[in-house]
Amino acid sequence: MKPRIALQLWSVREACEADFIETLVNIKVQGYDGVEFAGYYGYSAEKIKRTLEQLDLAVAASHIPYEKLLEKPTEIFLFEKTIGNQRIVVPYASFKTQAEWLDFMRKINTLAVEAAKYDLEIYYHNHAHEFVEIPDIDVLDLWTEVAPEVKLEVDLYWLAFAGKEVLSWLKIHQAAIGLLHIKDMQADPKESTELGNGILPIKDYVTWAQEMALPWLIVEQEAFQAYQPIEASAKNYQAVVKIMD
Repeated sequence: MKPRIALQLWSVREACEADFIETLVNIKVQGYDGVEFAGYYGYSAEKIKRTLEQLDLAVAASHIPYEKLLEKPTEIFLFEKTIGNQRIVVPYASFKTQAEWLDFMRKINTLAVEAAKYDLEIYYHNHAHEFVEIPDIDVLDLWTEVAPEVKLEVDLYWLAFAGKEVLSWLKIHQAAIGLLHIKDMQADPKESTELGNGILPIKDYVTWAQEMALPWLIVEQEAFQAYQPIEASAKNYQAVVKIMD
């Protein structure tokens, strides 16, 4: 079974700020099966639900800051259920000590237990600092032991940026991985770029996701060289389809 393809809407945040609904329309026209939200721009859950239904656009996941999730979990769970989401992703956390990370993991694990009562899953999305912030410790190695109810959304760009051998790392941690961010890397300067224009073995990553039967491949781009974000998102979709075909 092929994973469906979604766009992380942070990639086109300026367009979302200008006209959120029209941006969703454009993403559907480009061919995407779904989106991963990074904010709702003041729209109600009911309006978002109706728009997604009209467009036949699915929700792959939603990025929600940990502090917000901790403050109003029930309100958030109900919002996400209304829009048809199953996966809440904490997009970032940073701590100076292993003890602080462990405390965070225990708390987010408790939130995941509560979310399960609403048939929702909690994920954590990595950057590069989790592998270098605390000397000689890969923070994500601790997840399966300390936070077994929390899955990982692995950002492959940041994994490579941190100097990890990506496919080996994925294999070791595969039991905890539920989603992937597919993002390519330009060599100089080292920043994200359109899929296929960079130095990362994107085809190998997509093949691994297919072998693991992951439900979604989530495209993201944060830096833009030759194209505007909306143009880049179209090219990225076409690149993923070509790889999977």
